[in-house]
Amino acid sequence: MATDPRGLRGDAPLLDAWLRFQESPPTPFTIPGHKQRHDLVGDVVAGDVPLYAGLDTMKLSAGVLAEAESRAARLWGADLCRFSTGGATQANQAVALAVAGDGDRVVVSRTLHRSLLLGLVLAGLTPVWVRPEVDRATGLPLGVAPDTVRRALAENPDVRAVFVGDPSYVGTVGDVGGLADAAHEHDVPLVVDAAWAAHFGFHPDLPRHPLQLGADVVVTSAHKSLPAWSQAALVLARTGRVDAARLDAGVEATATTSPAGAILASTDAARALLERDGRDLLGDAIAAVRAARDRLARVDGLVVLDGPGVDPLKLTLVLSATGADGNAVERDLLAAGLPVESADRDVIVGVVSLADTAATLDALAAALATSVERHRGASRPVVGPAAYRVDPVTAVPPREAFFAASESVPIASAVGRTSAELVAPYPPGIPVLAPGETITTDTVAALEQARSAGVRIAYAADPELATLRVTNP
Repeated sequence: MATDPRGLRGDAPLLDAWLRFQESPPTPFTIPGHKQRHDLVGDVVAGDVPLYAGLDTMKLSAGVLAEAESRAARLWGADLCRFSTGGATQANQAVALAVAGDGDRVVVSRTLHRSLLLGLVLAGLTPVWVRPEVDRATGLPLGVAPDTVRRALAENPDVRAVFVGDPSYVGTVGDVGGLADAAHEHDVPLVVDAAWAAHFGFHPDLPRHPLQLGADVVVTSAHKSLPAWSQAALVLARTGRVDAARLDAGVEATATTSPAGAILASTDAARALLERDGRDLLGDAIAAVRAARDRLARVDGLVVLDGPGVDPLKLTLVLSATGADGNAVERDLLAAGLPVESADRDVIVGVVSLADTAATLDALAAALATSVERHRGASRPVVGPAAYRVDPVTAVPPREAFFAASESVPIASAVGRTSAELVAPYPPGIPVLAPGETITTDTVAALEQARSAGVRIAYAADPELATLRVTNP
């Protein structure tokens, strides 16, 4: 269904301010330096309106950001909402600063994004790691079991918070309600990185969102399943177990002092659209994914992630039994103008948002089916992503290792040493190795397997993995 974005302006104060700026552009003597001229570097700066002296006065006298955040809080049933122009990365790090203090310990799911692990470094927190259950048939992660968190809390009664990521990058959905119960039994907050789930709770065929299930803090991206600018995200919190002032301070400490107004306005507009038309738009997208899944399930050997424990808006395929190499399939998709979020030898992930239609999903499903048949080969054993197969061994707190004197050593010589760096295949950016962890033969094998499967090792001092950075003895 088509919508008129100007029809949202009455319920989206930041969008209204952005439109008013375009309708009556000033002659600014403020930043940004392009001064709204497009003849200098081109339309690449089109739409770039600052928050300060743009959407609002330099003194923020109109209060449009506060009003927009208040409306988002009401929609999600939160006590507090803050917008992030630094994506879920900034939001995760702000929350890490807010919920505990330097030297404190927190339970952390190993499925979490690198941004949260670097948040541990910034806040001086020490992780008590918990791992998700893994589906044997696909090698992909399920949720962290509530009893796993209960055991971690019972064995570590000084823990200050529980951090999990749900849904997973591949779209599997865990028992967030059970995790909230487990955390609250020990009177600590549950923080959920739900970056991929801004749409949850807004259609009857979707899982409820984490706040509805008892979570205390939720981080979610407005630019993944909603139609906001890149870097748009939200922090949503209930403040019974979280200090609102400290969360505000964490957001301000990690935020730019020159926030991009277009990102903020698009977050506000996406929220208003979700509130007004979300059910209909999501219903159309869910039906389109359903049709694509059904079509792809008829491809011999192709495993299509599906069922009640999977986000209805995610398209995740496991190719192992087809023998096709996902990297070759990805090249076909790129040639057809159909890029996907992630592709390695065994797994392809397509992100679907409420902007998608039956036509876009039909084109993707057809291209996938054709390409898998083109590259079909001998069936391979299922090998899941590297991050879910390694048991982390913490030697020292992440912050200590991150700032320690370090050296680069050949990867074979790094076994037994303490990592000074975070190493994460990307996407999805889930670390195989974190600062402060002992490097094991399993770690090295998992990293080498990821690289051989065609995954980019994006976050490493040496992306070729010939060397690793380790702390000095």
